Amino acid sequence: MKKASIQDIADSLQVSKSLVSFVLNGLGDEKGIKRETQQKVLKRARELNYKPNRMAQGLRSGKSNTIGLIVADISNKFYAKIARRVEEVASERNYNVLFCSSDEDPLKENRLIEMLRERQVDGLLISSTQKDTRTFTALKKEHFPFVLIDRHLPKLKTNYVGVDNFAGAKKATEMLIQNGYRNIALLKISPAHLSSVREREYGYREALKNYGIRFNGDLVKELDFENITSDAVSVLDELLSGSDPADALFTVNNSIAVACLERLNQLGLRIPEDIALLSFDDIELFRLVNPGITAIAQPVEDIGERAVNILLQQIEEAVNGEVNREILPVELIFRQSCRVLKPAFEWENQMKN
Repeated sequence: MKKASIQDIADSLQVSKSLVSFVLNGLGDEKGIKRETQQKVLKRARELNYKPNRMAQGLRSGKSNTIGLIVADISNKFYAKIARRVEEVASERNYNVLFCSSDEDPLKENRLIEMLRERQVDGLLISSTQKDTRTFTALKKEHFPFVLIDRHLPKLKTNYVGVDNFAGAKKATEMLIQNGYRNIALLKISPAHLSSVREREYGYREALKNYGIRFNGDLVKELDFENITSDAVSVLDELLSGSDPADALFTVNNSIAVACLERLNQLGLRIPEDIALLSFDDIELFRLVNPGITAIAQPVEDIGERAVNILLQQIEEAVNGEVNREILPVELIFRQSCRVLKPAFEWENQMKN
């Protein structure tokens, strides 16, 4: 069935194409078109199931009312929740969202940025995997609206919404130490240059230092983004062997924690009797499994909401020079995957002091 056009509406009503265009673009009153005529145009457009050409409208107006969201993996619960909130807020403001996954590949991320710009998006939200600043320096020079989420580039001032990774990791590691753990392994994701990963490792190291525990590089392991499950097997086999094995696992994200759960189950190891498990990032699974998994909960919906609001402010108010950086607090959710040698209220009070 042929798609109805503005010309079809005009011909059926025996009016000009420009008159129909003015009405459909909300300019009827401004152009002095009678209300009765406007109603006829809108009624006929509905009858013909007319669908506007958004790209053509965007080219004429300079706006497409569409934004792009690029994350590492849209199927990850963390990013999926951010995406959902971004979509909700954008929809309330009459914007559409195009979603993409970079798979932690800088080249793919750059291709996605180019593709989305070719599709005339008004701005971008990006959880970037880039190591250098060239891509975003170029966007800044062009005054193209974008906001980084979850990760930032330390050497470049950009709009950014994320969490206090350092404080969260430090608090989590301190809790483990206060409950008797000493050989605490840190399992991080590649690429290791990501700001969120680095900040979480810094927090881990700071907690060890504050409690006089010598940093052991053998307890820090990196898992490849594309091979988390298989890497977890070799990493845990190494960490749990020898005369002084790890007694706690601190993972920098939920994907690694899930892979660790699977491997520990295969090995027949009990949590927390044989080993503790703690994840930076909380998901529903950690609340539902037995024992429940202790985790650092991030304000995921707030990240998405604040990021899209900053982006739309850039787009609609043409705010080019101002830089908004929001660092949100996290929360430690204590569950049964870590044994308690001190009452929970005691170590919570100690951390506050």
